[in-house]
Amino acid sequence: MSTILREQPLINEPPYAVDKRRVEEILAKAEACVGLSAEQAAELLALPAHFDEQLFASAKRVKQKLYGARLVLFAPLYISNLCTNSCLYCSFRQENTLLTRRKLSQAEIAEQANFLINMGHKRVLLEAGEDPTAVPLGYVLESIHTIYSAGSPGREIRRVNVNIAATATENYRKLRDAGIGTYQLFQETYHQPTYRLLHPRGPKADYGYHLTAMDRAIEAGIEDFGLGVLLGLYDYRQDTTSLIAHAHALKSLHGIGPHTVSVPRLRPASNTHCPDTYQVNDQQFARVVAVLRLALPLTGIILSTREAPAMRDFLLDVGVSQMSAASSTAPGGYGKESDSRQFEGIDHRSLEEVVGSIIRRGYVPSFCTGCYRKGRRGAGFMQLVAHGHIKDMCQANALLTLAEYVLQFASPSTKEAANERWESWLRAIPAGVMRDNAREKLRLALAGEGDVYV
Repeated sequence: MSTILREQPLINEPPYAVDKRRVEEILAKAEACVGLSAEQAAELLALPAHFDEQLFASAKRVKQKLYGARLVLFAPLYISNLCTNSCLYCSFRQENTLLTRRKLSQAEIAEQANFLINMGHKRVLLEAGEDPTAVPLGYVLESIHTIYSAGSPGREIRRVNVNIAATATENYRKLRDAGIGTYQLFQETYHQPTYRLLHPRGPKADYGYHLTAMDRAIEAGIEDFGLGVLLGLYDYRQDTTSLIAHAHALKSLHGIGPHTVSVPRLRPASNTHCPDTYQVNDQQFARVVAVLRLALPLTGIILSTREAPAMRDFLLDVGVSQMSAASSTAPGGYGKESDSRQFEGIDHRSLEEVVGSIIRRGYVPSFCTGCYRKGRRGAGFMQLVAHGHIKDMCQANALLTLAEYVLQFASPSTKEAANERWESWLRAIPAGVMRDNAREKLRLALAGEGDVYV
């Protein structure tokens, strides 16, 4: 990997007149949904601010073309904040004596899963600090089984994604065999001097081992994986272009690109000591999302509750295709007050409020897990996206899972908002067998039949 992934050069805003024809050529390539190189992405990130509307419009067209109007929702489920790392930006770091440490029992994990199920969630992202002794892989595997076993038929978690520390190939095989959805791991920053500064001790201090984790995961048979950077640790342009280079390198080496990329921004966390030299403002952040959508058109973009509601709503139009909702970043934090959070979130809306807001903006909230359970994963999934087939499947499955949510959990106002849009959403699916099938399955879902999907 190290011979392919090179740090991308910092590119400042040009002191000269921008070649508008060159910009149009790059955007035309991007809108053909063939992606951009890291160097082309760097050119877009270096443009003056008055190009932003053009970038945002191109990104929206790419998203609509490949993914349509659906927006996937999920919630994190933290099972432990025990950690042997010393990451300067994270409240879980081992030196933080102000944090209440917790490792949930399986009964507590089941309780937390049931809390999320009773909100209406169908997808969770399992998260834990890195402590190989206190939180071994066996505990994680047992926790995955516990989450899948929670609830009852029709009211259950149907996809457990996992964000745990870099590990060995044989451990990734065990995660695969446990039936995980996507395996996520963020490089945090690709700039090696900054990485070493921010990770002075602990297993995570090994930059190379962390960087090559996805190579081991893919070799173990994990088909869906997610990359990410923590924006604000280093220059956002270099980390963004390095993330794109990493995605392309994995595709070149293994034939599989990332299923998702995540774009968390640095936020306050308990008793941390991270420099704020590279803070990313809202305009820069929105541009990162747009450029990622243009450069990695087949990849989902995930947004967390680190962002304010207005920003999250805006980025629906710029390229985001998945977001967390009603999140807690503390082990055992759902339904209880806790001082053991990993960071401070900003969007504190309930799932019901988020669902209603998405509908009012014309998007379809989705709790879909159909592709995962139908075997549409990895390179096969990406081929369906590239040929424009996933958009229609996603639209249908989003409607079916939204119908299930509306019947079981929605407020009267959200039900009314959805009822006004079913027909227009169906018409977004091309006329023919797919639309007819979606219409019939939607009728069944609205009549109370659970877990209907295509």
